[in-house]
Amino acid sequence: MYISPVLLLSVYFLSSSASALAAEINAAVPDAVESTASTVSPEIVISAVGDIMLDGTARPVLTEQGYDYPFAQMRQYFSDAQIVFGNVEGPLTNRGEPEPDKKYVFRSPPAKVSAALKQAGFNVVSLANNHTLDYGADGLAQTIEALEAAGIRHAGAGADLQAARQPVMFQVDGQRIAILAYSMTLPENFFAGINKAGTAFAHEDQVRDDVMAARKQADIVLVSFHWGQEGKTELRDYQTKVGHLAIDSGASAVIGHHPHILQGIERYKDGIIIYSLGNFTFGSYSMNAARSVVAKLRFRNGSLQKLQLFPINVNNFEVQFQPQPLYGEAADAVITGLQTLSAALNTGVINDNGVGEVFLGNADALGRLY
Repeated sequence: MYISPVLLLSVYFLSSSASALAAEINAAVPDAVESTASTVSPEIVISAVGDIMLDGTARPVLTEQGYDYPFAQMRQYFSDAQIVFGNVEGPLTNRGEPEPDKKYVFRSPPAKVSAALKQAGFNVVSLANNHTLDYGADGLAQTIEALEAAGIRHAGAGADLQAARQPVMFQVDGQRIAILAYSMTLPENFFAGINKAGTAFAHEDQVRDDVMAARKQADIVLVSFHWGQEGKTELRDYQTKVGHLAIDSGASAVIGHHPHILQGIERYKDGIIIYSLGNFTFGSYSMNAARSVVAKLRFRNGSLQKLQLFPINVNNFEVQFQPQPLYGEAADAVITGLQTLSAALNTGVINDNGVGEVFLGNADALGRLY
């Protein structure tokens, strides 16, 4: 069979061109993939919990069981988080004098509690609350010393007002996170001054200035408020006003404490306001403070994409100061309660197999990200 030399040459050049083209494509693909990947930052996960107070009626149990005991069942909610945040009520101190004429004063062993918090996974806490100065400025100073010795950062209280208003700054996977904290609860003499130790009060102009300044330095700003009325699901008007102000000024999320029970969640503009996370582990017995959640805030490229809410049992008559996960009907009941409270704030909460979810990214009609 005769084959023309011209045809052979044509086949050769075609195959050579195809090989060259394939080589060029193969060479370009890794660069394209790398280029696309470089524009998507790693996910940042922040776990947040409610009030932590390891004194009061919990003291005998914790003296016997140890101060790691309250956190034993909760570490599963912190393992994938780069930042774990909670509100520490009551100083970590064996110094100072109790605040006179205050009905409830608390304190707990500084070295033991700070070590237990660190072991549990906490790396930042709020000290902006109505128990931080239960043992005066000396007790607050020792609290800060104990936390810093354990490698735990703090916000919302300090040696003076300037220190109390300073944000905690984290650098995580190339992204910067700022955390601020304020107390809006009495006694008034716990509030910091120019030359006075105490907590940062949430004056509107100061909140605005602090959040805007933090946003210039950080990709994500989280603001914590100790506010509201104990035992009440109804919001006080100032909570909504100041919560909105924080988001308007550049915060991505607001985390609330103090009522000891859950309050509603509001999706406001591009941010989220969790008005109260209730108790986490708190040294008192109360039938009202029976259920809470661990919140997980998931960020991508500096934007909050999803809030997850994991129901927990904090009824100390049942769990003896060691919060327990809730599943099945018990978890569903917690989420149903949050759905009712949040619907009044025009915010939908989805129940995904016993985990509450609020989506803030692009979502379909069911609220699922796409």
